[in-house]
Amino acid sequence: VQVVESGGGLVQAGGSLRLSCAASGDISRIFAIGWHRQAPRSERELVASITYGGPSYLADSVKGRFTISTDFAKNTLYLQMNSLKPEDTGLYQCNVIVSTTNYWGQGTQVTVLS
Repeated sequence: VQVVESGGGLVQAGGSLRLSCAASGDISRIFAIGWHRQAPRSERELVASITYGGPSYLADSVKGRFTISTDFAKNTLYLQMNSLKPEDTGLYQCNVIVSTTNYWGQGTQVTVLS
């Protein structure tokens, strides 16, 4: 299973970025795709996810600012991040769950300047 992330970067507060995460390989039993983030000196937290055949999830801290969309044909999850805040800064990593196995991307850095 391959997890390919794109997007991220440096942006001023109030700006926007778009992340994408594409899963490929032996994913016939794909269960979910999610974006997690880890800020310095903080624990990793789930920001957004979709479950195949189930509900999607957005963390309360990003509701109203972030939106998720999915291209199921491409097994790709998009995270549109608007009205970014400095506290959104962190390493964003994509997680793909296939059956009961977790696969992680290398992560992409998001830095929001105040």
